[in-house]
Amino acid sequence: MAETLGTALPAGRTPSWGRAAGPGRLDSVLPHVALASLFLLGYTVLAALRYQRFGSPSWDLGIFTEAVKGYAHFHAPVVSIKGPGFNALGDHWSPVLALLAPFFWLFPSAMTLLVAQAALFAWSVGVVSDSAARVLTRNRGLLIGTAYGLSWGLQRAVDAEFHEIAFAVPLLALVGRQLLLGRWERAAWWALPLVLVKEDMGLTVAAVGVVLALTARRWFTAGVLVVFGLGFTALTVFLLIPHFNPQHHFDYWSKLPGGTHPKLWQVLSGPFTRLTVWKTTGWLFGIVGFLALRSPLVVLALPTLAWRFGSSNPMFWGPDWHYNATLMPILFLALVDAVQRLGRSARPGLRAFADGMVPAAPGIAVACLVSLPVGFGGLADPAAWSGGQHAAVLRAAIAQIPPDVRVESSMGPLAQLAARDDTYWLGGCTPVPPEYLLVDRDGWGDAPTDMPGYASALHPGARYGAVFDRGGVVVLRRLP
Repeated sequence: MAETLGTALPAGRTPSWGRAAGPGRLDSVLPHVALASLFLLGYTVLAALRYQRFGSPSWDLGIFTEAVKGYAHFHAPVVSIKGPGFNALGDHWSPVLALLAPFFWLFPSAMTLLVAQAALFAWSVGVVSDSAARVLTRNRGLLIGTAYGLSWGLQRAVDAEFHEIAFAVPLLALVGRQLLLGRWERAAWWALPLVLVKEDMGLTVAAVGVVLALTARRWFTAGVLVVFGLGFTALTVFLLIPHFNPQHHFDYWSKLPGGTHPKLWQVLSGPFTRLTVWKTTGWLFGIVGFLALRSPLVVLALPTLAWRFGSSNPMFWGPDWHYNATLMPILFLALVDAVQRLGRSARPGLRAFADGMVPAAPGIAVACLVSLPVGFGGLADPAAWSGGQHAAVLRAAIAQIPPDVRVESSMGPLAQLAARDDTYWLGGCTPVPPEYLLVDRDGWGDAPTDMPGYASALHPGARYGAVFDRGGVVVLRRLP
């Protein structure tokens, strides 16, 4: 199989692509399991610290909590935060979330989702580390696995709390592993479930087919993946999502490359004229010394980069949020492949650079964390460890609201309430007024002083009285 790459190897060297590695011994796997366990602990601590201080950067955790709660109760994944009766499958195609339902039965909390994401990310760390060890050496594998676990893309995703792409991260690591080891059919099988994670992942499945065609000449398997990936993306965007959407359309057409009515030249030139895009590209490829560009695996990153950088939404262009997490396993496994390839280069400078990149990778990852700062890099701030008095007030306010009621809330407590109540974004509970409102005035410069009047203005015909008012947090209950 290695001959398809057209590269002759020195005696005694084994190519990573096309090599069928034998089963790993337990003592060879344990160091990678230990590394993954350490990152599981670290990611969980990061998530728990943000959760206990009500540091939600968006309403997303509450949205996903409501969706999983719906699956756990054998109902549709209705997300009241986005609107009464809104089905999550009408927003993004992520039925994979149903896998979390059994865990939600045991632990009905938004924290269950955060721990699940930590476990999925940690699993990918073990996969990347062990894969690198099989291609290079055990110690080098552990170094690359450590750098990957510290990568700013994963750390930023932990900071952004739970998102459905958590499932794509280990799947992409497993696809890359099988490609590195020449297990072409296994790579194809691991790629297929990606279409259940999010609608754009079908494009990545098609990219796996392109890689198989370019490197392994597996034309039939490659063709099946390309047709399946592109076809499933079209199916979800044009049929499945509109079917569940209350307006019966795909809400994100305006955010696709070029906007609602794109011109070809805008789609093609847009990414190259945006400074933010160039900066993000530098952050992405710089973390692996730009060596990922020497591997065919980088093709797997192209669909995600294309829709993000070509989008009309500036939020997709930068290094923020969770959008870069799915690129991390691709880039670091591409680094592994590049180091192996350059190790047989006839140019001593390239060999030295590739060899030096392995021990340097963890240091580069740490430097990125501190520079941004994200994830572990933000723990130097004492505020990261305690929510202080305001978090205690929010917990006391939540205790005033019974379970299984309709409640509107500000952003911070949304996720905690969503796990047990029918929860809505503040002002979004229509046409039925909620039984309770939780309003956090912290950071609200022109907050109304008459909170019962404010609640009645949101819901004409309903009267509310305050049952809790402390530290800028008010709980209002609907009066008979």
